[in-house]
Amino acid sequence: MISQVRGGTRWKRFALVMVPSVVATAAVGVGLAQGALAASFSVSGQDFKVRAGTLDGEDFVQYGSVAAGSDGKTGHAVAVSGFSKATITNMCQSVVTPGLPFGLGTVTLRLEAGTKSGKPVEATNLYLDVAELDADAEFKNIDIGVAAGSLKKADRPNSIGIQPNTQANPNGFSQRAEEAHLKGVEQKAWATTAGTFKLSNLKLRLYGGDEAKTKECY
Repeated sequence: MISQVRGGTRWKRFALVMVPSVVATAAVGVGLAQGALAASFSVSGQDFKVRAGTLDGEDFVQYGSVAAGSDGKTGHAVAVSGFSKATITNMCQSVVTPGLPFGLGTVTLRLEAGTKSGKPVEATNLYLDVAELDADAEFKNIDIGVAAGSLKKADRPNSIGIQPNTQANPNGFSQRAEEAHLKGVEQKAWATTAGTFKLSNLKLRLYGGDEAKTKECY
């Protein structure tokens, strides 16, 4: 269901837009926390969960596409969401990896960042391959039902100088807005690409055994 508010559009449980993911080793995570590094993350053959208190983004674009699987033969239907700039508070990301060798079994990687007041996660040229989203969302000057082929060059993933995980269908549906504001975000995603990604107050932990499935973000 879609509910509209005069002067802006508010969509309950809007299942298309989202927050970034960071699935990485501790060394990569620390590198992102310290500076402006190009980042491209995905989990081979898995989706992962992300929760956030808020996500505020500028120059929002969105279109349907397919994220290629790790074997190059399979794919996943996704909604690709792009922002020129984004800030995220109280971000938590988790991925559960089962069947690890050496008796490790199932292990959950959990990452938290942007948890301190006044120090959100910051990203530029952010693109997200999203499978599910629950959130309260509000958009400023939204343009719905734009043909993906009509997006300006500045709106396209290739214009940011790094290869995105997916490409827009030029004949497909898309939408754009000057700003996007989301609260209470819970998301499943397949991949994230960003020009820069800065994680403040980074905490990365690995959990195994009985704790593994209890440490997911939601």
